[in-house]
Amino acid sequence: VQLQASGGGLVQAGGSLRLSCAASGSIFSSNVMGWYRQAPGNQRELVAAITSGGIIDYGDPAKGQFTISRDNAKNTMYLQMNSLKPEDTAVYYCNLQSLGLEYWGQGTQVTVSS
Repeated sequence: VQLQASGGGLVQAGGSLRLSCAASGSIFSSNVMGWYRQAPGNQRELVAAITSGGIIDYGDPAKGQFTISRDNAKNTMYLQMNSLKPEDTAVYYCNLQSLGLEYWGQGTQVTVSS
């Protein structure tokens, strides 16, 4: 399984970005995809996760600000990030868990300037 994240970049505070994560390879239909982020000096933390059945869990960074979604037909997950703040600056990683295995994408940098 390979995960390709895209959509990061530089944005001003208050702006928006939409991240995408495309999964390819042998993907079991029942899985959980998620977004994590890691800022310099910090541990990696959960932003949001969504099951193949559409059940969503938001981590503290996302509540009220970000929206996760997925298109199962395309094996693609999205993260709509609004009202971005400088503290949202981090590398955002996509993750897929299925059948007891876990896969990570390469990460996409999000930088929010004040």
